[in-house]
Amino acid sequence: MGMNRNKSPDTGGVIAQVVLMFLFSSTDNTALRMAVDKILQERLKMYPGSARINLSSSTLTVCGLRYNRSTVSPRITGGVEIWGSGEWPWQASLMRNNIHRCGATLISNTWLVSAAHCFKESSNPRLWTVSFGTYLTPSLLVRPVKTIIVHEKYRYPAHEYDIAVLQLAKGVDFTSAVHRVCLPDASEMIPYNIDAVITGWGAMSDDGETPNVLQEATVKLIDSNTCNRKEVYNGAITPGMICAGYLEGGVDSCQGDSGGPLVTPDTRNMWYLVGIVSWGDECAKPNKPGVYTRVTYFRDWITKYTGL
Repeated sequence: MGMNRNKSPDTGGVIAQVVLMFLFSSTDNTALRMAVDKILQERLKMYPGSARINLSSSTLTVCGLRYNRSTVSPRITGGVEIWGSGEWPWQASLMRNNIHRCGATLISNTWLVSAAHCFKESSNPRLWTVSFGTYLTPSLLVRPVKTIIVHEKYRYPAHEYDIAVLQLAKGVDFTSAVHRVCLPDASEMIPYNIDAVITGWGAMSDDGETPNVLQEATVKLIDSNTCNRKEVYNGAITPGMICAGYLEGGVDSCQGDSGGPLVTPDTRNMWYLVGIVSWGDECAKPNKPGVYTRVTYFRDWITKYTGL
């Protein structure tokens, strides 16, 4: 549980605005609110004074939870198909003219994050829609796009600053099948050589066909010194990038996965967005792992435009 406090004076005493974060196994907000309220009110009786708690204006939302999880092999190129609903509920498809172009990740009920290079041909929001669900066709949910904000310093075909945020014209209601991922703090240090998961509807092989079913694959986070070795990317990895994959090749993101999520779980099995599919030398080649936009590096940029 995490807690932030903000106290302000009041004629009737002190009002403390408190943010409490819990991990729940249910998405029934009404039942959760009643249970939390009951527990807090009971605990308050233990203390003297006239403290009161009002949960009526609060919103109970939980990020980064997966539902209907299945066990998969750690082998998208070299990945496996996802058949269940809600396996990766923050995964979205960016469609231009109703054709899948890129992936994106839901970070609130109205905002998504993706890659800037996805919009190199057009950043006109009227040409884009966002779809959710395991299948491209039929999609579970479709929303029009209201706003597209590409990083000011991004210049195609350079790979730096490859990040964009999108705002939906109409927000989504969180369910087990459509839900936001957690965002790491800007100061968080992501350890290397841990497992991370990439998901998307990208090609199964270099220049291969786009699948209709969402794919997933497990990769390892690779430290930038290794990734900058001459035989790998020869110094091209900047602080705003993070590598993931295997130096022996075989598992990688590919065309059509761009803009999609690279996620890792914390000790509570809440999933955090650590990378955005950005670039690489073809797909799954030895010494050519995938390169991702490093989310912690751009965390303050995301807050600047989304308030998150």
